[in-house]
Amino acid sequence: MAGNNPSPTEYIQHHLQNLTFGYHPENGWSMAHSAAEAQEMGFWALHLDTMGWSIAMGVLFIWLFRKAGKVATTGVPGTLQNIVEMIFEFVENTVHGAFHGRNPIIAPLALTLFVWIFLMNLLKLIPVDYVPEIFLRLGVDYMKMVPTTDPNATLGMAFGVFLLIIFYSLKVKGVGGFAKELSLTPFNHWSLIPFNLVLEIIGLLVKPLGLGLRLFGNMFAGEVIFILIALLPFWVMWTLNVPWAIFHILVISLQAFIFTVLSVVYLSQAHEHH
Repeated sequence: MAGNNPSPTEYIQHHLQNLTFGYHPENGWSMAHSAAEAQEMGFWALHLDTMGWSIAMGVLFIWLFRKAGKVATTGVPGTLQNIVEMIFEFVENTVHGAFHGRNPIIAPLALTLFVWIFLMNLLKLIPVDYVPEIFLRLGVDYMKMVPTTDPNATLGMAFGVFLLIIFYSLKVKGVGGFAKELSLTPFNHWSLIPFNLVLEIIGLLVKPLGLGLRLFGNMFAGEVIFILIALLPFWVMWTLNVPWAIFHILVISLQAFIFTVLSVVYLSQAHEHH
Protein backbone atom coordinates (compact mmCIF):
# COMPACT_ATOMS: atom_id res chain seq x y z
CA MET A 1 0.00 0.00 0.00
CA ALA A 2 1.14 3.54 -0.66
CA GLY A 3 3.15 4.34 2.44
CA ASN A 4 2.76 3.11 6.01
CA ASN A 5 -0.03 5.61 6.76
CA PRO A 6 -1.81 6.14 3.46
CA SER A 7 -4.18 9.03 2.97
CA PRO A 8 -7.86 8.23 2.33
CA THR A 9 -7.33 8.86 -1.40
CA GLU A 10 -4.32 6.52 -1.54
CA TYR A 11 -6.22 3.89 0.46
CA ILE A 12 -9.19 3.96 -1.93
CA GLN A 13 -7.00 3.95 -5.04
CA HIS A 14 -5.00 1.00 -3.70
CA HIS A 15 -8.12 -1.08 -3.06
CA LEU A 16 -9.57 -0.29 -6.48
CA GLN A 17 -6.39 -1.18 -8.38
CA ASN A 18 -6.15 -4.60 -10.03
CA LEU A 19 -3.10 -6.84 -9.99
CA THR A 20 -2.04 -6.14 -13.57
CA PHE A 21 0.42 -7.93 -15.84
CA GLY A 22 1.32 -6.71 -19.30
CA TYR A 23 3.84 -5.14 -21.61
CA HIS A 24 5.17 -1.82 -20.32
CA PRO A 25 6.97 0.50 -22.79
CA GLU A 26 9.95 0.82 -20.42
CA ASN A 27 9.87 -2.31 -18.24
CA GLY A 28 8.78 -4.85 -20.86
CA TRP A 29 6.61 -7.76 -19.70
CA SER A 30 6.12 -7.15 -15.99
CA MET A 31 3.70 -6.58 -13.13
CA ALA A 32 2.36 -3.07 -12.73
CA HIS A 33 3.54 -1.38 -9.52
CA SER A 34 1.17 1.57 -9.77
CA ALA A 35 -2.06 2.60 -11.43
CA ALA A 36 -0.04 4.70 -13.90
CA GLU A 37 2.03 1.70 -14.97
CA ALA A 38 -1.12 -0.40 -15.39
CA GLN A 39 -2.63 2.28 -17.61
CA GLU A 40 0.53 2.50 -19.71
CA MET A 41 0.31 -1.24 -20.38
CA GLY A 42 -2.77 -0.59 -22.47
CA PHE A 43 -5.80 -2.64 -23.44
CA TRP A 44 -4.14 -6.06 -23.60
CA ALA A 45 -2.89 -6.05 -20.00
CA LEU A 46 -4.22 -8.90 -17.87
CA HIS A 47 -5.95 -8.44 -14.51
CA LEU A 48 -4.56 -11.51 -12.80
CA ASP A 49 -6.69 -11.13 -9.68
CA THR A 50 -9.91 -10.96 -11.70
CA MET A 51 -8.92 -14.03 -13.71
CA GLY A 52 -7.73 -15.96 -10.67
CA TRP A 53 -10.76 -15.36 -8.46
CA SER A 54 -13.28 -15.89 -11.26
CA ILE A 55 -11.66 -19.21 -12.18
CA ALA A 56 -11.54 -20.17 -8.50
CA MET A 57 -15.27 -19.48 -8.11
CA GLY A 58 -15.97 -21.49 -11.27
CA VAL A 59 -14.00 -24.43 -9.88
CA LEU A 60 -15.81 -24.08 -6.53
CA PHE A 61 -19.16 -24.16 -8.36
CA ILE A 62 -18.23 -27.35 -10.25
CA TRP A 63 -16.84 -29.02 -7.11
CA LEU A 64 -19.88 -28.22 -4.96
CA PHE A 65 -22.41 -29.42 -7.53
CA ARG A 66 -20.36 -32.52 -8.36
CA LYS A 67 -20.14 -33.35 -4.67
CA ALA A 68 -23.90 -32.84 -4.29
CA GLY A 69 -24.50 -35.16 -7.24
CA LYS A 70 -22.28 -37.87 -5.79
CA VAL A 71 -23.93 -37.83 -2.35
CA ALA A 72 -27.49 -37.36 -3.66
CA THR A 73 -30.00 -39.74 -2.16
CA THR A 74 -33.69 -40.47 -2.58
CA GLY A 75 -33.97 -40.66 1.20
CA VAL A 76 -33.51 -37.77 3.61
CA PRO A 77 -31.30 -35.25 1.75
CA GLY A 78 -28.38 -33.48 3.37
CA THR A 79 -27.93 -29.72 3.59
CA LEU A 80 -25.86 -29.47 0.41
CA GLN A 81 -28.33 -31.56 -1.58
CA ASN A 82 -31.21 -29.41 -0.33
CA ILE A 83 -29.46 -26.21 -1.38
CA VAL A 84 -28.52 -27.56 -4.82
CA GLU A 85 -32.05 -28.88 -5.42
CA MET A 86 -33.50 -25.49 -4.45
CA ILE A 87 -31.17 -23.75 -6.90
CA PHE A 88 -32.02 -26.25 -9.65
CA GLU A 89 -35.75 -25.75 -9.10
CA PHE A 90 -35.39 -21.97 -8.98
CA VAL A 91 -33.40 -21.82 -12.23
CA GLU A 92 -35.72 -24.34 -13.92
CA ASN A 93 -38.79 -22.25 -13.08
CA THR A 94 -37.01 -19.11 -14.25
CA VAL A 95 -36.10 -20.67 -17.60
CA HIS A 96 -39.62 -22.07 -18.11
CA GLY A 97 -41.08 -18.62 -17.50
CA ALA A 98 -38.65 -16.64 -19.66
CA PHE A 99 -37.60 -18.99 -22.48
CA HIS A 100 -40.21 -20.02 -25.06
CA GLY A 101 -38.11 -22.06 -27.45
CA ARG A 102 -36.65 -25.57 -27.28
CA ASN A 103 -32.93 -25.71 -26.52
CA PRO A 104 -31.26 -28.07 -24.02
CA ILE A 105 -28.35 -25.64 -23.58
CA ILE A 106 -30.33 -22.77 -22.04
CA ALA A 107 -31.08 -24.27 -18.60
CA PRO A 108 -27.46 -25.39 -17.92
CA LEU A 109 -26.25 -21.99 -19.16
CA ALA A 110 -28.68 -20.18 -16.84
CA LEU A 111 -27.61 -22.35 -13.90
CA THR A 112 -23.94 -21.67 -14.60
CA LEU A 113 -24.45 -17.92 -14.94
CA PHE A 114 -26.54 -17.60 -11.80
CA VAL A 115 -24.34 -19.64 -9.46
CA TRP A 116 -21.03 -18.40 -10.88
CA ILE A 117 -22.02 -14.74 -10.66
CA PHE A 118 -23.49 -15.26 -7.19
CA LEU A 119 -20.25 -16.82 -5.93
CA MET A 120 -18.14 -14.04 -7.44
CA ASN A 121 -20.42 -11.43 -5.90
CA LEU A 122 -20.31 -13.25 -2.56
CA LEU A 123 -16.59 -12.47 -2.24
CA LYS A 124 -17.63 -8.89 -1.54
CA LEU A 125 -18.74 -9.90 1.98
CA ILE A 126 -15.14 -10.67 2.99
CA PRO A 127 -13.72 -7.59 4.82
CA VAL A 128 -12.02 -5.30 2.31
CA ASP A 129 -8.64 -5.28 4.11
CA TYR A 130 -8.39 -8.98 4.92
CA VAL A 131 -7.28 -10.57 1.64
CA PRO A 132 -5.24 -7.58 0.31
CA GLU A 133 -3.30 -7.52 3.60
CA ILE A 134 -2.49 -11.24 3.34
CA PHE A 135 -1.22 -10.85 -0.22
CA LEU A 136 0.68 -7.68 0.69
CA ARG A 137 2.63 -9.66 3.28
CA LEU A 138 3.38 -12.22 0.57
CA GLY A 139 4.85 -9.49 -1.63
CA VAL A 140 1.82 -8.89 -3.87
CA ASP A 141 1.09 -5.16 -4.01
CA TYR A 142 -2.50 -5.30 -5.24
CA MET A 143 -5.36 -7.75 -4.85
CA LYS A 144 -8.87 -6.75 -5.95
CA MET A 145 -10.73 -9.95 -5.23
CA VAL A 146 -14.31 -9.37 -6.47
CA PRO A 147 -14.28 -10.15 -10.22
CA THR A 148 -17.65 -8.52 -10.87
CA THR A 149 -16.23 -5.13 -9.82
CA ASP A 150 -14.02 -5.33 -12.91
CA PRO A 151 -15.78 -4.38 -16.18
CA ASN A 152 -13.49 -6.79 -18.05
CA ALA A 153 -15.19 -9.71 -16.29
CA THR A 154 -18.79 -8.51 -16.54
CA LEU A 155 -18.49 -7.35 -20.15
CA GLY A 156 -16.65 -10.57 -21.01
CA MET A 157 -19.60 -12.65 -19.78
CA ALA A 158 -22.04 -10.32 -21.52
CA PHE A 159 -20.08 -10.61 -24.77
CA GLY A 160 -20.28 -14.41 -24.50
CA VAL A 161 -24.07 -14.16 -24.20
CA PHE A 162 -24.09 -11.77 -27.17
CA LEU A 163 -22.24 -14.28 -29.34
CA LEU A 164 -24.85 -16.90 -28.42
CA ILE A 165 -27.61 -14.47 -29.36
CA ILE A 166 -26.07 -13.95 -32.81
CA PHE A 167 -25.38 -17.67 -33.24
CA TYR A 168 -28.93 -18.79 -32.42
CA SER A 169 -30.48 -15.92 -34.37
CA LEU A 170 -28.66 -17.14 -37.47
CA LYS A 171 -29.24 -20.82 -36.72
CA VAL A 172 -32.97 -20.57 -36.00
CA LYS A 173 -33.96 -17.83 -38.44
CA GLY A 174 -31.30 -18.25 -41.09
CA VAL A 175 -29.22 -15.42 -42.54
CA GLY A 176 -32.14 -14.17 -44.62
CA GLY A 177 -34.62 -14.36 -41.75
CA PHE A 178 -32.30 -12.55 -39.36
CA ALA A 179 -31.57 -9.86 -41.95
CA LYS A 180 -35.29 -9.47 -42.61
CA GLU A 181 -35.98 -9.12 -38.91
CA LEU A 182 -33.38 -6.38 -38.57
CA SER A 183 -34.51 -4.49 -41.65
CA LEU A 184 -38.32 -4.76 -41.36
CA THR A 185 -38.78 -4.32 -37.60
CA PRO A 186 -40.53 -2.35 -36.17
CA PHE A 187 -41.83 -0.77 -39.39
CA ASN A 188 -42.69 -3.29 -42.07
CA HIS A 189 -42.06 -1.12 -45.14
CA TRP A 190 -39.12 -1.10 -47.55
CA SER A 191 -38.74 2.71 -47.41
CA LEU A 192 -37.99 2.55 -43.67
CA ILE A 193 -35.32 -0.17 -43.88
CA PRO A 194 -32.41 2.23 -43.11
CA PHE A 195 -34.27 3.59 -40.07
CA ASN A 196 -35.13 0.06 -38.90
CA LEU A 197 -31.54 -1.10 -39.29
CA VAL A 198 -30.23 1.74 -37.16
CA LEU A 199 -32.79 1.04 -34.42
CA GLU A 200 -32.35 -2.73 -34.42
CA ILE A 201 -28.54 -2.76 -34.60
CA ILE A 202 -28.30 -0.23 -31.77
CA GLY A 203 -30.78 -2.30 -29.75
CA LEU A 204 -28.78 -5.45 -30.45
CA LEU A 205 -25.49 -3.87 -29.35
CA VAL A 206 -27.04 -2.36 -26.24
CA LYS A 207 -27.96 -5.82 -24.91
CA PRO A 208 -24.42 -6.94 -23.95
CA LEU A 209 -23.45 -3.44 -22.83
CA GLY A 210 -26.48 -3.23 -20.57
CA LEU A 211 -25.88 -6.71 -19.15
CA GLY A 212 -22.23 -6.10 -18.35
CA LEU A 213 -22.40 -2.50 -17.18
CA ARG A 214 -25.44 -3.06 -14.94
CA LEU A 215 -23.69 -5.84 -13.04
CA PHE A 216 -20.41 -3.93 -12.88
CA GLY A 217 -22.03 -0.67 -11.76
CA ASN A 218 -23.95 -2.21 -8.89
CA MET A 219 -21.04 -4.30 -7.63
CA PHE A 220 -18.50 -1.50 -8.01
CA ALA A 221 -20.72 0.97 -6.12
CA GLY A 222 -21.13 -1.52 -3.29
CA GLU A 223 -17.37 -2.10 -3.18
CA VAL A 224 -16.67 1.63 -2.92
CA ILE A 225 -19.12 1.95 -0.01
CA PHE A 226 -17.43 -0.93 1.82
CA ILE A 227 -14.06 0.80 1.32
CA LEU A 228 -15.41 4.13 2.56
CA ILE A 229 -16.87 2.45 5.65
CA ALA A 230 -13.46 0.87 6.34
CA LEU A 231 -11.98 4.37 6.58
CA LEU A 232 -14.23 5.30 9.50
CA PRO A 233 -13.35 4.86 13.20
CA PHE A 234 -13.59 1.29 14.45
CA TRP A 235 -16.86 1.65 16.38
CA VAL A 236 -18.57 3.51 13.53
CA MET A 237 -17.21 1.06 10.95
CA TRP A 238 -18.85 -1.99 12.54
CA THR A 239 -22.07 -0.10 13.21
CA LEU A 240 -22.43 0.61 9.48
CA ASN A 241 -20.64 -2.38 7.98
CA VAL A 242 -22.90 -5.11 9.38
CA PRO A 243 -26.23 -3.61 8.19
CA TRP A 244 -24.71 -2.78 4.79
CA ALA A 245 -23.34 -6.32 4.44
CA ILE A 246 -26.75 -7.81 5.32
CA PHE A 247 -28.45 -5.53 2.79
CA HIS A 248 -25.81 -6.37 0.20
CA ILE A 249 -26.68 -10.06 0.41
CA LEU A 250 -29.91 -9.10 -1.35
CA VAL A 251 -28.01 -7.05 -3.93
CA ILE A 252 -25.61 -9.93 -4.60
CA SER A 253 -28.46 -12.36 -5.24
CA LEU A 254 -30.55 -9.87 -7.20
CA GLN A 255 -27.75 -8.92 -9.59
CA ALA A 256 -26.96 -12.58 -10.33
CA PHE A 257 -30.68 -13.15 -10.96
CA ILE A 258 -31.08 -10.10 -13.22
CA PHE A 259 -28.07 -11.01 -15.38
CA THR A 260 -29.34 -14.59 -15.73
CA VAL A 261 -32.95 -13.68 -16.50
CA LEU A 262 -32.02 -11.05 -19.09
CA SER A 263 -29.63 -13.49 -20.76
CA VAL A 264 -32.43 -16.09 -21.00
CA VAL A 265 -34.89 -13.48 -22.30
CA TYR A 266 -32.46 -12.30 -24.99
CA LEU A 267 -31.76 -15.88 -26.04
CA SER A 268 -35.51 -16.56 -26.15
CA GLN A 269 -35.91 -13.62 -28.51
CA ALA A 270 -33.16 -15.09 -30.69
CA HIS A 271 -35.25 -18.26 -31.05
CA GLU A 272 -38.46 -16.47 -32.03
CA HIS A 273 -39.68 -16.07 -35.60
CA HIS A 274 -41.25 -12.78 -36.60
